[in-house]
Amino acid sequence: MTPAHGPHAADAPVVSAAVEFSGGSAMIPASRDVVHGFVGRLAEGNVDLADGFLDAARLVATELVTNALRHAPGPCRLELTLVADGVQIAVSDTGDGFPTFLPRDPLRVGRHGLEIVTHLCEEVITKPHATGKTVYARLPLR
Repeated sequence: MTPAHGPHAADAPVVSAAVEFSGGSAMIPASRDVVHGFVGRLAEGNVDLADGFLDAARLVATELVTNALRHAPGPCRLELTLVADGVQIAVSDTGDGFPTFLPRDPLRVGRHGLEIVTHLCEEVITKPHATGKTVYARLPLR
């Protein structure tokens, strides 16, 4: 994995972190570590966060990275960006299939990841790109 941090605009610094994963199940706990470090940077910068923000962010990132591992061949990228009222958690992978949002079913065993992500986040969208897709989830700060 290769971390990258830095501003994207000359006039306003952007708090972000990005990591490239080559694949394998080790990227799941590693993604939680990346989120933990990123949220720590937010706290150090006096960003006002809800009490459960870290846990929610770790869960969203874990679900999205797990889906990339299960449904897409090859590497994936996790990117976290502070936006006006939340954190955008984006996972890019090499799969051409879009996530399947299943209806709520308390009797279903497993496959609740996107249901959890959509419940926690204000917005979840998927955009195709030349080498696969990116799933963007915006988690509110408060």
